[in-house]
Amino acid sequence: MKTIGILGGMSHESTAHYYRLINEGVRTRLGGLHSARIALISVDFATIEPLQAGDEWDAAGALLAADARRIEAAGADFLLLATNTMHRCADIIAAAIDIPLLHLADATAEAVEAAGVRRVALLGTRYTMEQPFYRERLERRGLQVDVPSSGDRGELNRIIFEELCQGTTRADSRATLQRMIDHAGGAGAEAVIAGCTEITMLVDAADSPLPLFDTTAIHAHAAVARALEDAAV
Repeated sequence: MKTIGILGGMSHESTAHYYRLINEGVRTRLGGLHSARIALISVDFATIEPLQAGDEWDAAGALLAADARRIEAAGADFLLLATNTMHRCADIIAAAIDIPLLHLADATAEAVEAAGVRRVALLGTRYTMEQPFYRERLERRGLQVDVPSSGDRGELNRIIFEELCQGTTRADSRATLQRMIDHAGGAGAEAVIAGCTEITMLVDAADSPLPLFDTTAIHAHAAVARALEDAAV
């Protein structure tokens, strides 16, 4: 079994979800008392968020790259960056380490393609929805990517940072998100990508008016497959 490196804490709410999903995936594959081999560093998100807000992505990337090197030194065979938004710094992090970075957007695109979906609505932080680093990676795989209106992007960003990242889920925010998804379907989207690892704290597949691709679950599943690709099952 390979050792999975996880660079998390952005937020710790979603990192805990990653940890559970990966360990459950290993136990399902191998049975018994098996669990995943994981090297995890969880950062203090309060040091990262101001750099996001200040458009200081190189500085944020340098901080995360230093922790990625520590994860590699701890014995990880490959790395997960357990956040959609901070894949804005994926190239900086990947260049700093000698182990592969399992890119979240690539794993998600593969899952969308496998489902036969070509047009998706991307929901996430304002950075993920508005900047090209994530959307263009999906589009290079032939997907058509829609995002909500400017007002809805701002409201979803507020919900993520002021509520979900702090462990709060509200019924009115769930209804707001469901409305956004419903509107995306009316505009032609076939499915929605939950492009923020906290979104499924609020709306999961059972709550969504469209088929929902849970990027956290997709990334965790891909990590388990990579970790066990040489294991006897």
